[in-house]
Amino acid sequence: MSGQPPGACTGEYGRKPTAPTGWVQGTPRFADPRLADLARREGPLAAFAAALQQGPEAAAAAAEGDFAVTLETGGRSFLATDRFGIRRLCWRIVDGRLHCAERADELAALAPRAEIEPQALFDYLYFHVIPSPRTIFSGVFRLPPAHCAVFESGRLTLARYWQPRFDEPRRPDFSALAAEFRQHLRDAVAAQLDGSKAACFLSGGTDSSTVAGMIGETTGRAAATYSIGFEAEGYDEMQFARIAARRFGTEHHEYYVTPDDLVRSIPAVAAHYDQPFGNSSALPAFYCAQMARADGVTRLLAGDGGDELYGGNARYAKQRIFGWYHAVPGALRTGLLEPMFERTPLGALPLARKGRSYVEQAKVPMPDRMEMYNLLLRLGPANVFTPDFLAQVDAAAPLAQQREVWQAVPGASALNRTLAFDWRYTLTETDLPKVVGTTALAGVQVGFPFLDARVVDFSLGLPTEYKLKGLKLRWFFKEALRGFLPDEIIAKRKQGFGLPFGVWANRHEGLKRLATDSLHSIAGRGVVRRDFVETLLAQHLPAHPGYYGEMVWILMMLEQWLRRHTRAAP
Repeated sequence: MSGQPPGACTGEYGRKPTAPTGWVQGTPRFADPRLADLARREGPLAAFAAALQQGPEAAAAAAEGDFAVTLETGGRSFLATDRFGIRRLCWRIVDGRLHCAERADELAALAPRAEIEPQALFDYLYFHVIPSPRTIFSGVFRLPPAHCAVFESGRLTLARYWQPRFDEPRRPDFSALAAEFRQHLRDAVAAQLDGSKAACFLSGGTDSSTVAGMIGETTGRAAATYSIGFEAEGYDEMQFARIAARRFGTEHHEYYVTPDDLVRSIPAVAAHYDQPFGNSSALPAFYCAQMARADGVTRLLAGDGGDELYGGNARYAKQRIFGWYHAVPGALRTGLLEPMFERTPLGALPLARKGRSYVEQAKVPMPDRMEMYNLLLRLGPANVFTPDFLAQVDAAAPLAQQREVWQAVPGASALNRTLAFDWRYTLTETDLPKVVGTTALAGVQVGFPFLDARVVDFSLGLPTEYKLKGLKLRWFFKEALRGFLPDEIIAKRKQGFGLPFGVWANRHEGLKRLATDSLHSIAGRGVVRRDFVETLLAQHLPAHPGYYGEMVWILMMLEQWLRRHTRAAP
């Protein structure tokens, strides 16, 4: 943890816990008045210790907000992290003793030093991050979101303490739900403010604009807002951030990131993470947080979570279209459409190619269908990795984990299962560590109002059609805030802090040198093929910078991380 060295997890575990030892990170809140009072008087660790009387899962479920906690007594340890894994908790067993820390690299440094895990490197190129419970280090693990664990007699047992349950009303009252939603948002924003200068990220999208406006409603004072722009066609949406800033009268700040900024900051940002992290929008988020810190801000609010809770990503509409295929009578599908598009020359004709592609994708079940455009799979693992490296990994493991996560939410609509799936992979594993990591590097704390339990639980009770009405994304969210948000922002397409790295890597000599040197180095480690790297840099990146730039980025960030955290090749 921040300021918490790795070591044996300590604390109290008993019927009448007193003066518990151990540690809690984050800002847990307890709905039970008895536990809330205990937390105020003696600290959250005492509240967790008291809640353990009802068992580990009940103790973890008693807390809301962001937290990571460890307790131990009588040879038995308790660990837990929050619903979305905002606060990370890693663990490692050495000589029968449990060690815990926020950062995986701290645990890897304990003797004997942990080695790089080949499967984690494969997972990184598949997901662009390394999903829990695995970390980059062999024998070092991370507690998945909404999980707790008990360590006893040398064994650690995991349990999930919270699973989303979608409960859709039969006769929803839009007006009542909209009023309740707006109140939950105000309460969530208020709960995330700490009395310091009220500030937030502002991309110009619906989520960040909503947070900016709600700060003003909640505090009676305009928020300080921070936005990032790019001098690259198709990547800059500063105009929408300015619209929101004018609407809510914010104290607005802007910074345009340059290729020179990336050359200076890529090594530091890559090395800051405890394991390789490949989300390219980490760099813009860092510059945004750095700008806020220079302005005296100590805490930023972020809009992450709105899309995944209320149906705001374009892929949700795309998957609904594929789902329609299964409403076609089976005899028509197998007797006419599939033979016509897949086994006759008609499917190769220009006008029929889209139909053939639609049939081919619609036939693939979820979540496999969402991985049909996975960059690593489209390139082909055998074309990317060396044979020696591939012999050490299970190429099917990432999809097996995804299928397990998909199956964990039974009885929900197709859309809601996709949302819950994204809570794990898009939020927990990608967007949240991006924001938490880069704000920490800039010296700023961060809060996520949309992940407040009230806002999350409210979303579980919305009808599916309120989230995706036909093909209209986040219909309820937009209609409930119509008149509050500017119409231009309600109507705009989602973009966020996308980084034009591929475009710049072709044009900027310093950035091109950094990328080329990094990729040649990673090839020298025996992980990826040298001929793949040469083709990627010489042919693919110049021809399709927006597409192949992502692969160059994740390989570059991997090499930059390895240089700082390891001494030898994997």
